[in-house]
Amino acid sequence: MAENVRPARAGSALSKGTADHRWWTFAVVSLALFMGMLDNLVVTTALPSIQRSIGASMANLEWIVNAYTLGFAVLMIPAAALGERLGRRRVLLAGVALFTAGSALAALSSGAALLIIARAVQGIGSAFIAPLTLTILVSVFPAEKRAAAIGLWSGVSGLGLAAGPLVGGAIVNGFTWNAVFWLNVPLGVVLLVLGRWRIREARAGGRIVDPLSVLLVSGGLLGVVYGLIRGNALGWGSAQIAASLAAGAALLVLFLVRQRGSGAPMLDLGLFASRSYSTANLVGFLSSFAMFGSIFFITLFVQGAWGWKPLQAGLGTMPWTGTIMLAAPLAGALAGRLGARRVVVAGMAAQAVSLFWIGTAASAGSSYVSLLPGFILGGLGMGLSFAPLSATVMMGLAPARRGEASGAYNTVRELGGVFGIAVLGAVFQGVVHVPAEFVGGFHLALKVASAVLAAGAAVSFLLPGRPASGRGAPDGEHHVGEVAVQPVVPRELGME
Repeated sequence: MAENVRPARAGSALSKGTADHRWWTFAVVSLALFMGMLDNLVVTTALPSIQRSIGASMANLEWIVNAYTLGFAVLMIPAAALGERLGRRRVLLAGVALFTAGSALAALSSGAALLIIARAVQGIGSAFIAPLTLTILVSVFPAEKRAAAIGLWSGVSGLGLAAGPLVGGAIVNGFTWNAVFWLNVPLGVVLLVLGRWRIREARAGGRIVDPLSVLLVSGGLLGVVYGLIRGNALGWGSAQIAASLAAGAALLVLFLVRQRGSGAPMLDLGLFASRSYSTANLVGFLSSFAMFGSIFFITLFVQGAWGWKPLQAGLGTMPWTGTIMLAAPLAGALAGRLGARRVVVAGMAAQAVSLFWIGTAASAGSSYVSLLPGFILGGLGMGLSFAPLSATVMMGLAPARRGEASGAYNTVRELGGVFGIAVLGAVFQGVVHVPAEFVGGFHLALKVASAVLAAGAAVSFLLPGRPASGRGAPDGEHHVGEVAVQPVVPRELGME
């Protein structure tokens, strides 16, 4: 009888240890994502205070935002590739260290130039964090639990979105602007300690990070993103913008040609031969295009047309951001049962109705209650879409391909947001020539975004209708041409 009991206890202990490891990993990668989400919105809220304190010009304020965007957007694909080559934990924690150092440098800045440099360092750190949080999360949860885990992870991201304006408004009202950056430093230190202690190292061997490919994709994205974020300010027909966009596009074409001809590409273009992967990327792009572009204008509207203070704006948009936090975990569970298609179609449709509602009902004299249904629908739609799309991107992939898949998807979503702000900004500026025309431009921009989301809902019908058997490729499954991820385990005592 004793012989029968001992294996049960050992198995129970092993199962408990595995579960503990999974949830510690979940906690670390979710906190890392939360830190980045929180920082972005907190800083946006603090911009007026920064302007007054350091005497920053409007151009300085633009670059305080844009420096982060540039660093973040152009380096996610190389960062994901480095994670597979050098170790996911190592690269993630390097990103956390960079982000923390950039935050400290920003807090110590006494002028705009140093603050812009610090924001670029933060953006580079975030580029190392964002794709690897998803890759690491997927690697530790079995296929049947991944959708739910990604839903919870998305909920934590929604918490960062919800808390950002509130935290930013509270800090700006009660402290100096530097406090918005000091907030990240203790979070970063905790993440470095917990990440080293609780996340197991893993890497995919066999692929060398090609320096020329890194230069081509980074330079190409830099040209495109720079052209988009400066196009409205400098004029789309200006020589600088035309040259930036053309050079960026040419470098990206050269990058794609090099990847197609490489035996071990940094980004396997074969990923996009999968209908589910390419559809999820397109829908993610359209969602980011419409929603992040619109949120920019909604923030301007409530603070400009309604005269709300930053803290009021944070509280007023809580039904939107808070609903994301509540809906995302539910969406992950629903997608695991029903498949991504139904959940994402519903989410994209809800977002489209939300923006059309706000773009029709909002005016300088409208009440908050009249826009509240639109805010709730917007948050519900974003929450329903984010987790299933992330899960679809990872569905059926061999472990060694998850890093590049996540890096490409995150880059596409970020580009969607940049395109959205640029294009909707151009639509807005084409209508608004005097302040009295602000509401008309606001309405048009949101209705264009609503149409983009409606197109995204139609495209979403191409997503998987029902979860595949096992909801993804089984752990340990061998894929032709792929190298299995090998765990890197310290030798001392055989423990992490």
